[in-house]
Amino acid sequence: MKASPMVWTGRVLSGLFVLFMLAASIAPKFLMSGMVAEQNLEPLGWPAKYLLLIAAIELGCVVLYIIPRTSLLGAILMTGLLGGAIATNLRVEMPMFSHVLFGIYLGLFMWGGLWLRDDRLRSLFPVRRSAA
Repeated sequence: MKASPMVWTGRVLSGLFVLFMLAASIAPKFLMSGMVAEQNLEPLGWPAKYLLLIAAIELGCVVLYIIPRTSLLGAILMTGLLGGAIATNLRVEMPMFSHVLFGIYLGLFMWGGLWLRDDRLRSLFPVRRSAA
């Protein structure tokens, strides 16, 4: 069966989300842990010892999100993680649109991509048009 343009758009959005998480969040934590901890975690009030744990949790959520059978679970778990990131940035009074709300932006890509590519999710959360 040929995938519709909507499904392909969802795959692209999901792919962009996954690429961003892998390249900009997970990989630096594993590959440059000392620098990342010093520059990013400690100013937020997180001890450096949690860096690899956070990276592993992020990686686990992304892997679950990539697999079609577990993508909903991955999205739900990642939503919790993004909520924690939002709360952490809010607590230390980071800039609103560039830092605090960045988790919202990522969540929109993640959930939007999943909604577009998964008809079961679309049936749970349909977009209804008003009767005019």
